[in-house]
Amino acid sequence: MKIETKIAKFTKPLYLESGRILEPWQIIYETYGELNEDKSNVILITHALSGSHHAAGKYENDTKPGWWDALIGEGKAIDTNKYFVIATNVIGSCFGSTGPMSHIYPGSEERYRLKFPVVTIKDMIKAQKILLDSLGIKHIKAVIGGSMGGMQALRFGVDYPGFSEYVIPIATTYQTKPYVIAINKSMTEAIRADKEFNNGNYKPGALLKGLSAARMIGYLNYTSPATFEKKFGREYVKTDGMFELFGRFQVESYLEYNGANFPKWFDALSYIYLLKAISLFDISRGFNSLEDAFSAIKDKLYLISFSGDTLFFPQEMREIKKYMDKVDGKCQYYEIDSNYGHDSFLVETQKFDFLINDILKGKLDARF
Repeated sequence: MKIETKIAKFTKPLYLESGRILEPWQIIYETYGELNEDKSNVILITHALSGSHHAAGKYENDTKPGWWDALIGEGKAIDTNKYFVIATNVIGSCFGSTGPMSHIYPGSEERYRLKFPVVTIKDMIKAQKILLDSLGIKHIKAVIGGSMGGMQALRFGVDYPGFSEYVIPIATTYQTKPYVIAINKSMTEAIRADKEFNNGNYKPGALLKGLSAARMIGYLNYTSPATFEKKFGREYVKTDGMFELFGRFQVESYLEYNGANFPKWFDALSYIYLLKAISLFDISRGFNSLEDAFSAIKDKLYLISFSGDTLFFPQEMREIKKYMDKVDGKCQYYEIDSNYGHDSFLVETQKFDFLINDILKGKLDARF
């Protein structure tokens, strides 16, 4: 599979939903497969909170493949023998697109840090659309993403009707609920409470314990109670004493390990900015009502949720289907049986890859 990583730089201002601008700005993106002559085989992949443009394949001397490698590749559900796949890193993130720590504040020699403007899901996809326009891509086969990536996919359908043949949001919502906003607030405050965070003035690459704690909070909501029970039960770490105050259960050791590793590859300010974008997400903003927003969608909308998702509950996806039915939109809803939790869209791809394959081949269109 042919993999290319590129950076697109733009000097024209990116006007944000807040009224602020980014100028200049850039997007890092990765492509897989070959673009056909009429540019009709493009699939856009949108990533979740801690994702990146590296969605598939392996870099040289790398042991870990891209985050959706099980879905993207030669002969896989998103077949790179047929499709030209583009995966971008959203603005505000920390893997090469313009973000709070990755770029310099215009007119200074300092990083943006807290001077970086609040970005929204709408801003993210606006930047991606500008990128696609710059590549001469005026229509795409599909936009596919899970969680925050699903928000982006849904926003594409609303903001750019007719641009994509298929819009496939997975494990997401149409409007972030108070429960998730509260979770995001808890993670943000864990980071801010770390003295080394220093109001955003931490050293680049600092391994902030607050970010580790935030990631542990996140895991409690990305994985279901049933999965914690199955994987760990009440097993205790064998080298820890049962009555040591900070002796650990296996599940605690797991959280510590993953929390401690997270700051090694993700930035604290990017995490806060992206959490804010998720909390702000409301597909009806800019419209008179949710019904008006969904009436804007002209593409074929395929919704996929997971029964055991305790972050973006299946009911939220079912509500999208109800709104689409009200406005006579082309929408199908599929609920995958799973007890894993929200991260099913990353770890249980075998439960829905066939569905993606059938959608892209048009096998399910007759059901509209």
